[in-house]
Parts: sequence; structure tokens; C-alpha cells
Amino acid sequence: MIRTRIRWRRLTAKSWTLSRLYYRFHKVELAGRPSDKIWYFAYGSNMHDSAFLERRGMRPLEWRVGRAIGYRLRFNLDGRPLGKAAPANICADVSTEVWGVLYQITCRDMLRLNASEGVPGKRYRPTWLSVEDGHGRPVKAMTYIAEGNPHDGRPSLRYLSLLREGARAHGLPDAWVQFLESVEPAE
Repeated sequence: MIRTRIRWRRLTAKSWTLSRLYYRFHKVELAGRPSDKIWYFAYGSNMHDSAFLERRGMRPLEWRVGRAIGYRLRFNLDGRPLGKAAPANICADVSTEVWGVLYQITCRDMLRLNASEGVPGKRYRPTWLSVEDGHGRPVKAMTYIAEGNPHDGRPSLRYLSLLREGARAHGLPDAWVQFLESVEPAE
């Protein structure tokens, strides 16, 4: 069942028309043309080149530092193995902000990224946010948000290392890197 779903996602990612139908069936909007450019806001492991460029095979046209005001970084999703991993998520919280990386990609690349994140599916939903770039300019960007657990878990040390190294490599503020350093990993 899972392998069939993965094959189906890969197949739909290759056909824009088939993708539109598949997304519509799952009540997810797929707008624009394959060559249209969009911004994607990464706040989790996709900030790290090994995850975004190598594992997911993305080739961003441009990248910038980004900040989502009114959101909080959470680790409230169930990872594998259960209890020893908790992937990143964000939720609305007017008193905080989340720093990450803005990548400019094509809509065709977004389909491949969605497929690698299990979209459309039960976990993450693509959501459009107003994000500020490093110079304070507003940018409309797509990111992934999931309905998480009420309480945060602990991410694995390996996962946290991807966030910390990705934040440093892309020049995110020292205060954000220190915040990521303060997150306790699972044992």
C-alpha cells in the first residue's frame, strides 16, 4: 500500500495535468504553470544542503534568509522511531518568530518537493505565508504545516544537527542558532 502510494506520487510529479487532478482529489490547490517561480520557506531539515540539494534533488534558483513573524517552531510531530524523533513543525503564535531559508524554485520542483514530503497526504499541508527576507522585504512563500500533537517531543540529535548546521551555513541570526542549540535532543 505504501509503495503504491509512493509510486503514484512520483508518477504524478512528472505530469502537471495528472498532478492537478490528484491534488484536486485531495482538496489541495495546485495553481500556476510548471515553469512559474515560487518561494519556499524551509525551517526544518531542508535548511541543510544535504537534505534539500542532495536527498531531495532540489536546485533552487536563489536563496535568502527568511523570517516568519507570528509563528513558533515546534517539535510536535511523531517521527521514527516513535519517542526518539520529533520533526519540526510551525504553529501560529503572535508573540514569536521562526527563522529559516527562503528558496526560489519552480512549480515543477515544488511538485517533487511535495512528493518527498508526502504531500498531498495526512501530515504536512502546503500553506502560503507572508515571510520577510533578511532585508525586511515581504515575500509570499509556501511552507509545510501539520496538525501536530498538543505537546512537543524531542528531535533526534542527527535531525537537530541538520537544523543547526543549515542555520549556520545560511547565515541565520546568532540568536536563532543559539535557540536551536538549546533544544534538547532525544536520548
